[in-house]
Amino acid sequence: MIQDFILGLIHQGRLAEARNWLSQMNVVDIAYWLEELDDDKILVLFRLLPKDMAAEVFSHFSKEQQEFIIESIADREIKSIIDELFLDDTVDLIEEMPANVVKKVLRNTSEERRKLINQLLKYPDYSAGSLMTIEFVDLKKEMRVDQALESIRKNGVDKETINICYVIDSSRKLEGIIPIRKLILSDPSDILKDIMETNFISVHTLDDQEQVANIFRKYDLLAVPVVDNEERLVGIITIDDIVDIIEEENTEDFHKMAAIQPSDEEYLKTKVTALAKHRVIWLLVLMISATFTGTIIQRFEEVLQSVVVLTYFIPMIMDTGGNAGAQSATLIIRGLALDEISLSDIFKVIWKELKVSILVGISLAVINFARIIIMRQASAIIAATVSVSMLFTVILAKVIGGSLPILAKKIGLDPAIMAGPLITTIVDALALLAYFSIASWVLGL
Repeated sequence: MIQDFILGLIHQGRLAEARNWLSQMNVVDIAYWLEELDDDKILVLFRLLPKDMAAEVFSHFSKEQQEFIIESIADREIKSIIDELFLDDTVDLIEEMPANVVKKVLRNTSEERRKLINQLLKYPDYSAGSLMTIEFVDLKKEMRVDQALESIRKNGVDKETINICYVIDSSRKLEGIIPIRKLILSDPSDILKDIMETNFISVHTLDDQEQVANIFRKYDLLAVPVVDNEERLVGIITIDDIVDIIEEENTEDFHKMAAIQPSDEEYLKTKVTALAKHRVIWLLVLMISATFTGTIIQRFEEVLQSVVVLTYFIPMIMDTGGNAGAQSATLIIRGLALDEISLSDIFKVIWKELKVSILVGISLAVINFARIIIMRQASAIIAATVSVSMLFTVILAKVIGGSLPILAKKIGLDPAIMAGPLITTIVDALALLAYFSIASWVLGL
């Protein structure tokens, strides 16, 4: 492997050759590789990297690795890294680091750059303003194409992207966008205001990051301009930042769907006490709510004593109901996340889930009836009781699983909390209530 070869060169003192081989590697691969090495080797290899490459590798390190690097290197090296980092990456670094590390970073940052950092830090967490970078290419609408290209050559070197250029007026109001491809292919004498695209998508500084991610996904964007309340261009958000946000939002939803308090820490790097704390609260809530199930069983104790065989089918009824509800809830939660389902669609969802549940419930009831007769050799009346209960349980579970996430979003809660464990707990109680009520009616108890 090339990594072993490079380590061998360093061991032999052939540092120039090692530096040359490192410069040919992908920065992401280097970051992942260094994460796996001992601290002393990480510092040696990191210091061998060319200045611009070291900044890119640093931006791909984990929070813990970045903190270690900053605490271990000299102020001169920190300044070199910060000068090469894009501004949004610097802001992300400052937001995640402890106070002593932040002081060391800001001490080695120019006054002008500190002002820009402070400006971005003023935006609320998880807003478009907190995600954006101010390193973009803006052009005046009165420019000719040749003047615009010259401006890009002069100022575009340190910008995060030049694929899309933004056309503004004298008050910095965003009036249009121009892809670099269109500039290159246009006549040099064309005026920008005549060739710019005025039908563009933009977001506001206070828009939620999840809303911004949905816009990227919906319109297949690589970058989106960020404007203030007066429609003035203040920054852009690029696709690399949005990919990270989508990953964070999906992880948070997975945690909530599993009844776990969301956490930003990696699993293997999270303390056992923290993991326990994130889980015990929801487990306690679900445990207490499960007392309703016990109350229902206690209420129908006479029914169970009269027909003991009914007890055998309780786990099956409850499990089927929980699974059916979780299926519907998962689909609706995902549909809400992708904006495929809106709050006004609740009655459409209920009607569709009702039709689906009837088809599924009848199928399960018929198979279950035959199974009980053949395998359990129970009477037809018992088989019918269990099968009809199965049908009603599936209908209840799917309608509830489909509607609760929408209702949760309507009252301002995250729909993801209405998945898995919570739906199962609710459906369990209703399934038992339906089961015993039907059994009491059919058997005349």
